Amino acid sequence: MGKTTAKKYVAIDCHDATLVVEVIDEKGSTELKATVSTRADAIRSLVASVKGTVEVVFEEGILAQWLHEVLRPHVSRVVVCDPRKNRRQGSKNDRIDTHALATRLRMGELSPVYHETASVQALKEMAGVYRALVQDSVRVMQRIRSVYRARAIRSRGKAAYSLTGREALLEQLSVPARTRATLLLHELEHLKPLRQQAKTLMVQQARRHSAYELLNTVPYIGPVRASLIVATMITPWRFRTKRQIWGYGGLAVVTYSTADQHVVGGKIVRRQRAPMTRGLNPNHSHVMKDVFKATAHEGARREGVWKLFYEARISQGMRPEMAELTLARKIASVVLAIWKKGVPFNPDLISPTT
Repeated sequence: MGKTTAKKYVAIDCHDATLVVEVIDEKGSTELKATVSTRADAIRSLVASVKGTVEVVFEEGILAQWLHEVLRPHVSRVVVCDPRKNRRQGSKNDRIDTHALATRLRMGELSPVYHETASVQALKEMAGVYRALVQDSVRVMQRIRSVYRARAIRSRGKAAYSLTGREALLEQLSVPARTRATLLLHELEHLKPLRQQAKTLMVQQARRHSAYELLNTVPYIGPVRASLIVATMITPWRFRTKRQIWGYGGLAVVTYSTADQHVVGGKIVRRQRAPMTRGLNPNHSHVMKDVFKATAHEGARREGVWKLFYEARISQGMRPEMAELTLARKIASVVLAIWKKGVPFNPDLISPTT
């Protein structure tokens, strides 16, 4: 193999001020160690100086999407890996980390994180700010309620936040506590219009994608959830089967087994016992889990095809929480199927018994 076509593996450890880089060849020998400023032109120049077929790796983090966009047009492959799967024992510093990353890239031992988001980048930005404002609103509402709860004042429903009900509650507070609650209410009043504006902008961006209309046909998905699905999943072709989207959405059951075989009559046979469950997989997209579980929770309680599916599981003796989980899996599978096929939801194809 000629020198110019040899593979080179470039690992980058990202920081706010600097990027620590190491380059190794196909044999694992270090060819270059460098530190450059965290600037697009600096890292592009360094990578351009590496001769051969260049593969780059760095860990998922706040700079990962920016660095992926900077380097993707200039190298043969960019791998953004999951740092939770790169933990190791022993000393740690930037040089050790980059060498370990480059070596694991050469050995094919890394778990990549999907970053081909150019087609939905504007939607992802709007979805991110919408979710942040929703979280901020909920946090402020909980703080307001905690003011009353700490003083044994009952504040059921929306009375603590509504214009008509909050005055009676405020009068029950001492002056310092009333001032605190009033300031929090003002903060909530400022957040609500921002939250609505972010929602409108997010849905406007989502309407530009053909998948939005398809997903909106699924009962109880709605405009907001459809927008979040498109922004998060990006493309259905990331998932080969429904079981992969179950794992991505935090709906896959984790099992544990040990000593699976024993000796009977001089022969090794498998033990006839079921694996023990350990809950749902912890490594998942929290956005997708929220969407699928919220849709299942709503669908199980309102009339329609999802309620029939849920009630069929209950009639079979399934516990309510497991029936709702099964419904969430069904919804995730349907979302994946109609998106891949490019057809709207058809309730006639949903059998309550399968």
